Amino acid sequence: MSDRYNTGIITRRSVLGDAHVDRAEAAKLDFDEPFQDLITEGAWGSVWSRDDISKRDRSLITLALLAALGHWEEVAMHIRATANTGATPQEVREAFLHVAIYAGVPAANKALKVAKETYAEMGVDL
Repeated sequence: MSDRYNTGIITRRSVLGDAHVDRAEAAKLDFDEPFQDLITEGAWGSVWSRDDISKRDRSLITLALLAALGHWEEVAMHIRATANTGATPQEVREAFLHVAIYAGVPAANKALKVAKETYAEMGVDL
């Protein structure tokens, strides 16, 4: 594996947690292995591993983008990741308020619903 992959898998585990990454790795087939390698090297090894902004800030940016694009399963996954990145529920709420203004109220409304459900599953009181 490349240095970028190795950096990426460490970062991926630090953000998403070992259990999530272990499940993804266990579910990987020859069919989707190139995709898993791509996101590990590209997203996690190239972008998330940069030092120019914090993982907390990257977490908030990612949540806003995912909500704006309507990727609800990924929103839930990245809400769970806030336990590792340090983004608070209040900061996530603020990111979704930006989504309402810049990407639309329906997207922000659904993002808030997904966040409430996910935080409840995590045992986080809002």
